[in-house]
Amino acid sequence: MKKHWFYFLIVSFLSISAFAQPQKPKLVIGIVIDQMRYDYLYRFWDKFSDNGFKKLMTKGFVCHNAQYNYMPTYTGPGHASVYTGSTPAFHGIIANNWFDKNTRKLTYCVEDENVNTVGSKSDAGKMSPKNLLATTITDQLRLATNFKGKVIGISLKDRGAILPAGHFANAAYWFDGDKNGVFVSSTFYQTSLPQWVKNFNKKGLPKQYISKTWKTYYPIEEYSLFCAPDNNKYEGTFKGKAKPVFPYVLEELKDSNNYYSILKATPFGNTLVKEMAKAAIEGEKLGNDAITDFLAISFSSTDYVGHKFGPQSVELADTYIRLDLEITDLIQFLEQKIGKENFILFLTADHAAAYPPKYLSDKGYHINHLSEDQVFEIINNKLKNKYNIDSLLLSVYNQQLYFDMDKVTQNSLDLENVIEFVEEELIKINGVYKVYSGEDILEMNKIPVLKNLILGYNQKMSGDVLYILKPGWLSTKYNTGTTHGSPYRYDTHVPLLFYGKNIPAGETYKQINITDIAPTLAALLKIQEPNACIGKVITPLLKSK
Repeated sequence: MKKHWFYFLIVSFLSISAFAQPQKPKLVIGIVIDQMRYDYLYRFWDKFSDNGFKKLMTKGFVCHNAQYNYMPTYTGPGHASVYTGSTPAFHGIIANNWFDKNTRKLTYCVEDENVNTVGSKSDAGKMSPKNLLATTITDQLRLATNFKGKVIGISLKDRGAILPAGHFANAAYWFDGDKNGVFVSSTFYQTSLPQWVKNFNKKGLPKQYISKTWKTYYPIEEYSLFCAPDNNKYEGTFKGKAKPVFPYVLEELKDSNNYYSILKATPFGNTLVKEMAKAAIEGEKLGNDAITDFLAISFSSTDYVGHKFGPQSVELADTYIRLDLEITDLIQFLEQKIGKENFILFLTADHAAAYPPKYLSDKGYHINHLSEDQVFEIINNKLKNKYNIDSLLLSVYNQQLYFDMDKVTQNSLDLENVIEFVEEELIKINGVYKVYSGEDILEMNKIPVLKNLILGYNQKMSGDVLYILKPGWLSTKYNTGTTHGSPYRYDTHVPLLFYGKNIPAGETYKQINITDIAPTLAALLKIQEPNACIGKVITPLLKSK
C-alpha cells in the first residue's frame, strides 16, 4: 500500500511540475495582410503552392468565421484591434485619420510631432504609438519578460509597424519611399538604426525591384476563371500608364509615381517586407534563447493594389499568388532557422474589401457611391437654410458628422433639435441606410451590424451623428478600384490561421471576433491579456491536457 502511495506522489509531483512550467515558444510571428478577404483563400486556392497558405490551413488551425466587430474597418484600427484584443471604443484608434474636436484639424493615427525620423532626412519617421490608449499583446510580453523578450514591428506602412509593436517595442520599421527607398524608424524607439538595418538598406533591394517588369506569374489566360478581363473600366492604373494592363514596366513608371513608392502597389513591396523580416530575425537574433520574442509583420501591398485595381482584377489575384510564395519562403526560413516546435505563427487581415459598385451595378445590382464631400455639402446647405448660420457643420469624416459646438452655443440653438433635423435630412439622401446620434449609439441594441457601431464609437473622439450606407455602397467618389470601412461582412470577414508550436491541425466555423486573437496568444504564452482586452480565448485552438 505504501508503495502505491509513493508512486502516486511521484506521478502527481511530475504532473504538477510539468503543468507549472509550460514550455513557451521562442518566437511569435504575427502576420497581418492588409485588405485580405476570407474568400481569397479559396478563390485562388488552385494557384497557391503547397507550402504557403495551404500549409497553414492543412497543418495548422483555421478559423473560418473570423469577423471584425466594429466600424469603421480601416488599417489603423484593424492593427490596433488585433494586438490589443479591443476595439476603437477602448483603444482609441478610431480610424486612420479623424477630425479632432479640440484642434479642429485632422489627426493621423500615429503622428507625433515630438519625435523625429531615424534613417532618412524626411519626415516619414515623425510617428509613434502615442494615440494608442491600450496596451498590446506585444506590450504584455515585454512586461512579462522584464523587457528581455524582444518585440519588432515591420511594414511598408508606419501604422502597420507601430500599432502592432505597441508602446514598449524595441523598434518598429517602415518604408520611406519617394527618392529614399529605405526602412526608417523614429526617435521614439532609438536614436540611430542598428547595424543590421543599415546593412539591409545598403543592399539596395528597392533599386533592384524598381528595375523589374511586373508580369503575371502564370499565363494571363489562366486568370480568367476568377478575374475580370485584364483591361476593364473598373480598374484604376498608374500615372503614365494609359490602360490597366500587364506588363507594368516599373522603370518607365517610377518618375510619375513617386519613384520607389510605386513598389508599394506591386507584389515587390511584399517581397521587400519579407526580406526585411528575415533580416530582423537574424539581426536581432530573434528566437535564439528561451525568452519569447515577437515579430509583427504587416504586408501592405495587397491594400495598395486592391484600392487601385479592385478585387476583381488580375493585378490583385497575381499579388496574392506571389504573396503565397513569400509566405512559403518565410515559413521555410522559420522552420530551418528557429524550428517548427519553437515558434507560433498567426495570420489574419486588418479588414476586407467590397467590389466596385459600378462593376456590380453593370451586372444588375443597382448600387452606387456616396462620398463624404457630397454629404458635407448637402447637410451644410440644409443647416444654412434652416438656421441662417454658416458652417454649423465642421466636418464629415469616417461617415461621422462633427458640429461647431461654439456656434450652437453662441446662437442659443437646441443641440437635440439640430441633431434631430440633421438625422431627418441625412436619411433622405439616396444611399444612406441608417442614421444615429452619439447618444443613440450608447444605448443601442445588440443587432450584429448595429453593435459594430457601439464598439467603434469613442465618446470623446467620434462624431456627433453617424450614418451607415446601404449594403454595397462605397463612401468614395471614384468608380475604379475599391475601398472598405463598413460594418458589412464583405469588410469584416477575414482569414485567421494559426500554425506552429502546440497548434493542432483543425478548424472551427464558430464566429471568432478579431479581438479574440490577443487573449488567445496570452493563453498560449501564459501571460496577462492587454489591459483593455474584451476578447475571449479561442478554446478549440488549445490542446486539452
